[in-house]
Amino acid sequence: MVGMTASPSRKVLLAAPRGYCAGVDRAVIAVEKALEQYGAPIYVRHEIVHNKYVVQTLERKGAIFVEQTAEVPEGSIVMFSAHGVAPVVHEEAAAGKLATIDATCPLVTKVHKEAVRFANDDYDILLIGHEGHEEVIGTSGEAPDHITLVDGPEDVAKVEVRDPSKVVWLSQTTLSVDETMETVDALKEKFPQLISPPSDDICYATQNRQLAVKQMGAEADLVIVVGSRNSSNSKRLVEVAKLAGAREAYLVDFAEEIDEAWLEGVTTVGVTSGASVPEVLVEGVLEYLAARGFEDVEIVKAAEESITFSLPKELRRDLRAEAAALIAERTEKK
Repeated sequence: MVGMTASPSRKVLLAAPRGYCAGVDRAVIAVEKALEQYGAPIYVRHEIVHNKYVVQTLERKGAIFVEQTAEVPEGSIVMFSAHGVAPVVHEEAAAGKLATIDATCPLVTKVHKEAVRFANDDYDILLIGHEGHEEVIGTSGEAPDHITLVDGPEDVAKVEVRDPSKVVWLSQTTLSVDETMETVDALKEKFPQLISPPSDDICYATQNRQLAVKQMGAEADLVIVVGSRNSSNSKRLVEVAKLAGAREAYLVDFAEEIDEAWLEGVTTVGVTSGASVPEVLVEGVLEYLAARGFEDVEIVKAAEESITFSLPKELRRDLRAEAAALIAERTEKK
């Protein structure tokens, strides 16, 4: 009987791009820089990003994650997560005399601004997204009287608007592109004058990661997506892999969650990771697979990514002030 590691034909298809997007990278660095600049603790409202490993790592460094603004002691620093918050949360922070750092992803901020603009023009806004997701709660809070949540094509039949000639759709940034467009098509059938947002709401990183999985899905017997269960974009990657033709697809936080039984009869494993996943977790999965005969790694490249976002303005201001003080001190000593 030949052992699992004896087969030379086993290979891994490794998606590119994968892992951290610019918004997540910015948010995680913002927490680290804030801890360096102001010292622990730094309070963070909700998980800074939806990844168990990242949250645990930042907790060890002195970040405290809370669900409600009221949990933050008066006079403390609170950071808002990459998913964004509603205006009422900023009001709560001001009432609690909290110093705030807003780490909302700029692409989410764009959707917030679109919601405000269309609400000001008295449009009914149909927000495609998943109920209860932090990003959806934040966006809805920008114009609660104008926004109706549409969770998928099955929700379209019950959607009502005041004026079918003044309707626009927006979306959560981390959805499946195909799923969103299916909902949009159903909405356009019901509301032929439905307006689309000025630019695509679904984040470039979400689209690129889904595109890479589509390319590998037809060839992979199994796709392993590294990501947490509360990560919308990671869960979508599992769905996209199955729709693309993968026999099976699973979501894992860590390599040790892989069930060896998944590899039985498998010759090609696709590997990718959600937009809030550090590369060290992917490396752990590759090592696990290599130890079981999947040593040949082939890159499946769907797009180049070069986008970066600057740190939140509050941090930039204080870091600049500190740098200026250091320069002044050195000048005085000369």
